[in-house]
Amino acid sequence: MAVYHESRCRLCRREGVKLFLKGDRCKSEKCAVERRAYPPGMRMTKRRRASSEYNVQLREKQKMRRIYGVLERQFHTYFKKAAQKQGVTGENLLRLLELRLDNIVYRLGFAPSRSAARLLALHNHFIVNNKKVNVPSYQLKEGDVIQVRESSKNMETIHGALKSAKEMPEWLSVDKVKLTGTVVRTPARADIPVDVQEHLVVELYSK
Repeated sequence: MAVYHESRCRLCRREGVKLFLKGDRCKSEKCAVERRAYPPGMRMTKRRRASSEYNVQLREKQKMRRIYGVLERQFHTYFKKAAQKQGVTGENLLRLLELRLDNIVYRLGFAPSRSAARLLALHNHFIVNNKKVNVPSYQLKEGDVIQVRESSKNMETIHGALKSAKEMPEWLSVDKVKLTGTVVRTPARADIPVDVQEHLVVELYSK
């Protein structure tokens, strides 16, 4: 499996917004976007050129891809699946990304970031519907139950993340005592707190 090994803070600086790729660090004064609010390789005194329509669409696609930690080929596959579904393609795309196992582990508060959730999933720390699943991209659906494996319930990473977890999305429910979570329903666009303009991604791929 291909993995991004470079600095994640550079990705946030490149997009000019916090992508929350490093958990609690993104909320602190150590955040690279707070300290250096300009793209990597560019000095503060250097003016940025006006963006073309294509560049605006490209940057939106890159931002969405990096938020969910998906590489280019896999992201394109998600787009093709979204285009084949009924409904709005951009919303379908976001829905597919939200229903990934690693994202739901993060949303439930079992991990401080999506990258941490990906590692936890890869290392067999979760069970879905009483079956071991160690594929971060595994697609969950309405009614699926995810739980922390018995041997992993004392992990400091999981309990620390739960303590600092934000408000739970309405389409998910979590039992912090039993360390289980349920996909109550498929998320609507209003349920997905991601600041992206998905229609720009559709326009980019439709050229």
